[in-house]
Amino acid sequence: MGTKSMAGFLAFGALAGMPGVAGAAEPFTLTSTAFKDGEVVPAKYAGAHPGRSCGGDNVSPQLSWSNAPEKTKSFAMVMTDPEGGRGLGSVHWVAYGIPASKTAFAEGEASAPPKDHVGGKNNIGTNYYFGPCGPPQDSLHHYIFMLIATDLAPDALPPGLSRDELMEKLRGHALAPAAIVGKYSRKE
Repeated sequence: MGTKSMAGFLAFGALAGMPGVAGAAEPFTLTSTAFKDGEVVPAKYAGAHPGRSCGGDNVSPQLSWSNAPEKTKSFAMVMTDPEGGRGLGSVHWVAYGIPASKTAFAEGEASAPPKDHVGGKNNIGTNYYFGPCGPPQDSLHHYIFMLIATDLAPDALPPGLSRDELMEKLRGHALAPAAIVGKYSRKE
């Protein structure tokens, strides 16, 4: 590539990153004010359930998202721990039918049965958030919060789907993912 064509290529690349220039669409992202991607999740967000304490208060973290694909009609949220179940994985939260107009969950909002979306089924059998929880003294587990933009109407799927059932129903309807990962290890 000659010097002039390289300069033109670099100039185009700089313009493509500017707002309002074609091809400059921002990525679909998921963030939290409770923790940054890859950081440790504060203990208050860890699980708590009758007969099962995980060192926390089961307060769901604040989550917000932006730049969903244009044809999004609803979102699905799945929180998993790949190291859970002694490496077989565990599911902490399944939610779907989240309206496209919604762009956030407030802190604590997902810690109770859902009011404006559909609850699926997590590993402990509830239809709402169950925070990080691993065996005491395990190394840090990774908790993946995965938000999926879909082309399905919010009322398209029945309540109570497991993670695997939801993934099967989303085949051909998923438009884009956005994720954030938090780490947690329970102390004695």
